[in-house]
Amino acid sequence: MDGKLKLLEGDTALVTGAAGGIGRGIAAALAEEGATVFGADLQEADLSKPGEAQRLAREAIRRLGRVSIFVHAASPRRQEAQKALAATEAQWREMLEVNLNAAFILAQSLGIHMKDNGIPGRMLFVTSLHAESPRNLPHYSAAKAGQTMLMKELARALGPHGIRVNAVAPGAVAGGGFAAPPAMTAKIPLGRFGTPADIASMAVAVLSERFGAYVTGATLVVDGGIALHNWIDP
Repeated sequence: MDGKLKLLEGDTALVTGAAGGIGRGIAAALAEEGATVFGADLQEADLSKPGEAQRLAREAIRRLGRVSIFVHAASPRRQEAQKALAATEAQWREMLEVNLNAAFILAQSLGIHMKDNGIPGRMLFVTSLHAESPRNLPHYSAAKAGQTMLMKELARALGPHGIRVNAVAPGAVAGGGFAAPPAMTAKIPLGRFGTPADIASMAVAVLSERFGAYVTGATLVVDGGIALHNWIDP
């Protein structure tokens, strides 16, 4: 590091969905840049169940002493067959509970913690291109669209307290709940699928004060240009 402090030296972070995929990539990147990370997944809290998000917020504060960074990457696995006329009520409820309801409860609890303790906190939601465009996954798209608006509301409410709130919208990242057909790369201007490391690099940048100090209420798209594709085309 040539004597320079790491980007997140001294920070303490809660990352949900940290057992794999993008969440795991972000947790590892935060730790590499000096943050102390509490990575939570199903074994720590089932965020689809009542009371678990509030309990997780308390547990994060207990373990870390203070929380200066909150990243919400948790999401139930989605299947491409779960289209508007096929998704069940249970799948709808679970998707919204984990992506939206838990996001609000965790962010509210940790936002109050940050405000009351004078912590210049940062929050980041892992949303999706689905938040802006319907793509045959109604429960997932609705959850991510709601999460995006929640991010904006929190950015307005917490900004005066020195707390920044943003989102990162990944494109086609192979693995997790996304089955990536190889031919799909033809629709990606940069010619390849994304990796968790691609998303994690942007997460670190916007969560750091060195690069993200004047960024709040923004969705940072990291998609290799796939959103430039006309989805009406065959």
